[in-house]
Amino acid sequence: MNTMQQSLLPTYDHRPGAGPTLVFLHYWGGSARTWDLVVDRLAGRGVLTVDFRGWSRSSALPGPYSLGRLADDTLAVVADAGVTDYVLVGHSMGGKVAQLVAATRPVGLRGIVLVGSGPARPAAQITPEYQEALSHAYDSAESVAWARDHILTATGLPAEVGARIVTDSLSTTDAARAEWPLRGIAQDITEQTRMVGVPALVVAGEHDQVEPVDVLRGNLVPYLSRADLTVVRHSGHLIPLEAPDDLADAITAFAPAA
Repeated sequence: MNTMQQSLLPTYDHRPGAGPTLVFLHYWGGSARTWDLVVDRLAGRGVLTVDFRGWSRSSALPGPYSLGRLADDTLAVVADAGVTDYVLVGHSMGGKVAQLVAATRPVGLRGIVLVGSGPARPAAQITPEYQEALSHAYDSAESVAWARDHILTATGLPAEVGARIVTDSLSTTDAARAEWPLRGIAQDITEQTRMVGVPALVVAGEHDQVEPVDVLRGNLVPYLSRADLTVVRHSGHLIPLEAPDDLADAITAFAPAA
C-alpha cells in the first residue's frame, strides 16, 4: 500500500449551517447514514457525518482500525472540512472514539454527546467468551437480522431502516469488523476519559442490552468531570434509529445553535 493510499481520509458528508457543528460518529455496524433520521430533525444546523475507516464508503481504506486510529481520523476529517467550532456525537463504538478525541483537548471542541456509548471502563460482561461470540454477530445477513431484532433494538423499526442496518453491518472488511469485539470493546480508556475537559451528555436507552443504563452510570459517568445522564424511554441500543426525535431534542438542548 503506497503512502498516498495510506493517507486517504475516511469519507464524510458536511452540511454547513448554524454552529456549533455536530460531528456524528457511528456504532460498530453502522455508517454515516445511521444518523439520517436525527440529521433530518436538525434543520439549519451544521452537520458532519463520517464513515469510519473500514466501514461503508471507507471500507477500502487500509488498517489498522483501532480506536486510536479512528480518533486520529476524526480529528483529520474535522480539519479537512474546515470545522473550527463543534460538538462530537458518538454512538456506541463511536462514543468511545469521541472520548479519545476529547481527551486530546482539541481546539474548537465545545462538548461531547455519548449515545449508548462504550464506557471508559469495560463492563464485567466483557469476557473473552463474550468477545468471541460478539465477533460473529455480523457473519451473515441472518445473524445481523437476529442481533438487530433480539439484542440491538427494543422497538419496531420501519422495514427500510431494518434493511439498512443489515446492509451497513455487512459493508466492511473482516479486519475492521473484528477490531471492536476482539480488542476495542475491552480497551480500558479511563485514563484518557478523565482528561476530557468539556461538558458531556450521556444518553442511555431505557432497555439497552448492549450498554445498559447501570453500566453507563457506573463505568462512564464517574470518569467524566462534567457529565449529565439522560435516559431515553422505551429505546434499546440503536437510539439514533429508534428514538430520533428524543435524541435530536437532547442534542439541541445540550448544544443549541448559536
